[in-house]
Order: sequence, then structure tokens, then C-alpha cells
Amino acid sequence: MVAAMALLLGAAAAHAQPSTNFAFPELNLTLSGGQTEPEKVTTTLEILFLLTVLSLAPAIVMTMTSFTRIIIVFSFVRQALGTQQLPPTQVLSSLAIFMTVIIMMPTGKVINDNALQPYLDERIGFREALTRAEQPLREFLFKHTREQDLAIFYSIAKIDRPQNKETVPTMLLAAAFIISEIKTGFIIGFLIYIPFLILDMVVSSILLAMGMMMLPPVMVSMPFKLLLFVMIDGWGLLTASLVNSFTAV
Repeated sequence: MVAAMALLLGAAAAHAQPSTNFAFPELNLTLSGGQTEPEKVTTTLEILFLLTVLSLAPAIVMTMTSFTRIIIVFSFVRQALGTQQLPPTQVLSSLAIFMTVIIMMPTGKVINDNALQPYLDERIGFREALTRAEQPLREFLFKHTREQDLAIFYSIAKIDRPQNKETVPTMLLAAAFIISEIKTGFIIGFLIYIPFLILDMVVSSILLAMGMMMLPPVMVSMPFKLLLFVMIDGWGLLTASLVNSFTAV
């Protein structure tokens, strides 16, 4: 559909007669004084805030969702298989994004029902909508954050230990969540790496016993690792296990 529209627009532009009076439209975004109409200033500030959030959306997706753990595990699997750049990074990132959407769907549904829709219906204000949207996300972060990782950032910031979860700043919680996800991703990657490492050692021992010391063991073991990974439906098991690691908590 998009390609067809582009071809039609290209054909129309090719047959159009040049005009010397043609003027391109202009888009101006200004913030003027609102002493008499403060509501307009508030709406403009909300729009600027939303634009800022959208510009930070990739960083938020990568750090405050399940994306970090998934992409780390996928990278370990690719290294363990010894396939270098296969599957491509774009493919693994796309799969990680789709899995992240599926995992975060319950949290997103709560945010949509309790914060976004009431705000769009003008039943609650902007600040209350932010507060309501923050609660489900904090619950997700708390489920997958280790206490010792959170304590590290409390010691760095030199803040007294909190009495309960409600007093934990979201900034510190997000930072501790990232550390916990990286640690969990490395643990899962290590467990996945062990069977492939054993296979490399077995192949290396066989080649050494046969006197084929000049033949790289990785070149011989890679087809066997690919065969083993495909026979056990490795990608399906890995994907299901990663999703269950978030939903089972």
C-alpha cells in the first residue's frame, strides 16, 4: 500500500507542471505567555513533556522492560553456536521487541485502563494519570529486582534505607532493575553455553586423538551444534523459557 502510494505520488509529480508561485507550508511551535489563559500553557507543557518521553522511548524500552535480559541471552546463544553474525542482529532485536511486547502486555493493559483512558476521557488530570501509570510499572520492576542490587544504589546515593516499597524512588529502582536483568541474562547465558562448550571439548579431543591438530575444532563442531540445536527445537524452547521466566515470578 505504501509503495503504491509512493508510485502514484511520483507519477503525479512527474506529470505536474512547474509553478513559480508554489509555497511550502510552514509548521511553527511556539510557547507564548499565558497570563490570561493558563489552561493553554498547561496543555502546551504537557505536549512538550510527551514529546520528550517519546524521544526517550527507545531507552525506556531497553532498560525498564524485559528487553535487556532477552537480547543478552540471544547474544550468548549466537556466540555459543559459533555462527558469528547469524541470525543477524536486526532479526534478534526484532524478536526481542516482539517478546517484550508480549511480556509487558499485562502491565500495559493496566496502565491503559487505569491511567491512559481516564486521562483521554478527561476524568483525571495529567499528574494523577502519571501516578496511576507509574504504579503497575513499579510492581513489574520490584518483581525482577534483587534487594542487594537496590542496596548498591542506595549506598551510592547515600540515602537511608527505605521502610517500605512506596518510599523507594523510581529512579533508583530502575537502575537496580537494569543491574538485576544484566546479571540474570548472564546467568542464563552461562547455563546455555555449557552444553556447547562440552561439545567443543569432545570434538577437540577426537581431532587430537586422530592426529588432526591443524584442523580448527570450531569448524568441525559448529555443524553438530547447529544440528543439535535444531533437533531439540532450541529457539522454541529458549523463547518459551524466557517468557516463562517473567510470568512465573
